[in-house]
Amino acid sequence: MSNNNKTQSSPENSQKEHFLPRLQSIRLTLLNFFYAYRSNIIGLFTGVLFGFLMSRAGATTFDFHAQMFLFEDMQLMKVIGSAVVVAMIGVFLLKKFQVTAVHTGQAVDFVKKPYQQGLVTGAFLFGIGWAMTASCPGTVPAMIAEGKISAIFTLAGLLIGTMAYGVLQSFIANNRSAYTE
Repeated sequence: MSNNNKTQSSPENSQKEHFLPRLQSIRLTLLNFFYAYRSNIIGLFTGVLFGFLMSRAGATTFDFHAQMFLFEDMQLMKVIGSAVVVAMIGVFLLKKFQVTAVHTGQAVDFVKKPYQQGLVTGAFLFGIGWAMTASCPGTVPAMIAEGKISAIFTLAGLLIGTMAYGVLQSFIANNRSAYTE
């Protein structure tokens, strides 16, 4: 009888036995979550950093956009020019060292896209939209995060315009095939 009493755990030991697996389970669940969604988490953090930097540079301020388009203050143009130079250096280095994608591990491919009909018209419409709203697609989420309500309407316009582009492209593609048969 005394041997059986030794093998049975006391209430204090049973709490310790159950507490440790619970912590291990939580730890493993968190590790699994971060591993499974690592690209989304990295994207979230880089997006927040990008929005913060855009805000600090003045790219989310309507006045800076208006002054840039009126050629009164070139601060925002300097920010855009700096971003272009940094991007050019980054793409050069990515090509030179044949970097692979973080999530998939595949080689990053830099295929030059062919010229498409309507590109100039699309760029013109993009410029008009940028001038009218004093925001570009990259700054809209940061403006919404700052609480600028008008950016919600700009986001709605971006989404509707993107949807219209997709519908129009499908319509044109289907009509071309109908006329060629």
